[in-house]
Amino acid sequence: MTDRNSNWRNLALALLGLALITVAQPMQAQTVTPTASAAKEEQLLSTMKQIDGRISIPDQKASVLMQPAGQEWRKVHNTTMFWVGAVSILGMMLALTLFYTIRGRIMIDSGPSDRTILRFNGFERFVHWLTASCFIVLALSGLNVSFGKYLLLPLLGADSFSALSQLAKYAHNFLAFPFIIGLVFMFLVWVKDNIPEGGDLDWLKAGGGLMGKGHHPPAKKFNAGQKIIFWVVIGGGTVLSVTGLMLLFPFTGTVIADMQLGQTVHGILSGLIIAVMMAHIYIGSVGMEGAIDAMNTGEVDLNWAREHHSLWVEEVEAQEREADHKAKSVAAE
Repeated sequence: MTDRNSNWRNLALALLGLALITVAQPMQAQTVTPTASAAKEEQLLSTMKQIDGRISIPDQKASVLMQPAGQEWRKVHNTTMFWVGAVSILGMMLALTLFYTIRGRIMIDSGPSDRTILRFNGFERFVHWLTASCFIVLALSGLNVSFGKYLLLPLLGADSFSALSQLAKYAHNFLAFPFIIGLVFMFLVWVKDNIPEGGDLDWLKAGGGLMGKGHHPPAKKFNAGQKIIFWVVIGGGTVLSVTGLMLLFPFTGTVIADMQLGQTVHGILSGLIIAVMMAHIYIGSVGMEGAIDAMNTGEVDLNWAREHHSLWVEEVEAQEREADHKAKSVAAE
């Protein structure tokens, strides 16, 4: 009896082992190698522009489950844009500090005179300050997107930083429109005086006379450096305006790939233009004696004008002499 029970026990164990082997074989066949799975996923993402699902609503954009290009955009946004902005802005700050340390403030070599000359009229100054003030707010609010969470968040705390960022967002969105208007006016008012000429090369070769004292290359109303600033503002500002409008009005004649490209161009170009404008602000304020008067009162010191824009002064004086001559001729008649 005992032997019979033992036989039945052995038979049951054998059947159980056979069943386990049978079940284990399909499970083994379904095992996926992690490396192979990752390779297949990467290949899938690289060959497909996007992965869509099925939806029952009209908006087909909602069907996008995964957009592989978004991963590349995120890398550019979090790395390339960050470092381009940081290096260009900090690099310009360092360069201006070194320039000021070596050169000091650019003074009027012959000293201020008791006479002034009209450089910019009221409308020209309005156009300048409209565009400049909007740009400063746009720059600061834009920089908050890239650097705010690293610089301001630890100082202000989450609640204050959130409120500030919300305000910065509204300012950035709405001030874009007067900035664009300012660009249009700026182009119309000053384009005729910013056409490159042969004398601009001589000014550039001489470094604008910024490093030496007592010699400034002759220039008309705008020298070569100011012309470069003008075209950077007009050209770069136009690109920023177009890409900014793409982001303000998403999917208006664009797809998500267009907006990703636009946001990348917008962010990188903004950092570069901010760096250039820092140099412009420095030279037009603390860096050069008498320069800021041009946009404050519109009247600049005559000696300053003769040193930095001698050809322009000659043109203005020739026009004044011609006007005086005509006035005297009319009076004589």
